[in-house]
Amino acid sequence: MGLRPNLLTRRTAGVASTTLALLLSTAAVGVVPAASAFSAAPAGGCVEPADSHAHARVKAGAHVKHDPNELTAAQVREREADLTAALAERARFRVGAQASAPLAAVTIPVVVHVIQRDSTRAGGNIPDSMITQQISVLNQAYSGGTGGAPTAFSFQLQKINRVTNPSWHPIVSGSSAERSMKTTLREGGKNTLNMYLGELSDNLLGWATFPKKTLDKMDGVVVLNESLPGGTATNYNQGDTGTHEIGHWLNLYHTFQGGCSGQGDQVSDTPAEASPAYQCPTGRDTCTAPGLDPIHNFMDYTYDSCMSEFTPGQASRMLTAWNAYRAA
Repeated sequence: MGLRPNLLTRRTAGVASTTLALLLSTAAVGVVPAASAFSAAPAGGCVEPADSHAHARVKAGAHVKHDPNELTAAQVREREADLTAALAERARFRVGAQASAPLAAVTIPVVVHVIQRDSTRAGGNIPDSMITQQISVLNQAYSGGTGGAPTAFSFQLQKINRVTNPSWHPIVSGSSAERSMKTTLREGGKNTLNMYLGELSDNLLGWATFPKKTLDKMDGVVVLNESLPGGTATNYNQGDTGTHEIGHWLNLYHTFQGGCSGQGDQVSDTPAEASPAYQCPTGRDTCTAPGLDPIHNFMDYTYDSCMSEFTPGQASRMLTAWNAYRAA
């Protein structure tokens, strides 16, 4: 199967080819503790801060120890209540004459931290060209240039920060080393996207934090370096792990959040989906509710070549969350 026509414009220059006929089994995924994401970390356990909400994307066929990656219904209710409260708080501030209006368009400054074991490509030293291509992929995806709904967001690379530190390579989700890395390196305010690129543990492609009212040094996204355009992560080397994880950073859930019941991902125009979709299963339909599974949505788990869109509802949700949490 070739690339979908509306993907060709952004996936040509410097992108390694993929073999979509390769059949890989589905996988368990997860990095979020099974307890409430708003609860404190267990003693001696995961060092993720309360309500950091790490979300992982894994390669098809990868295996990790457990599958608590999806938020529980209770965790979703907590997050949605927090969003409502944050919006109400912002509205109260806007009553005064000095209050700023909600933003309709946002340019996000991006600081990229390249975590290296040494100066070799195998040691994490990817070229600047892959990073600039990643920013290009983000701008096309979030502008609707690949066929989906346009969003309010564009991305502007501010800095590439190269760090050689073998103790941070590979990046291990939830580890004290991850906390040390982010606490040491993170730059900017709540509106600044910090991307950490490197080799990752447990076959993960990436993970992210959700927004919250107060800035936490753990805020940002972690992405497998070889998932950038032109990387070596077959089927996942066109830059859409970055697109996916930034979606979480902007407050989107997975399309399969909640399965076939309830409010799912809290977005009305993404059809319900019972479980993650892998590869590119055209015609997949796992719920009785109207609509085929949203396998082309950036917030599913399909191959990069299969992903092409956000929906208008997702675009609206991201902007609402930006004005609630990240706007100055």
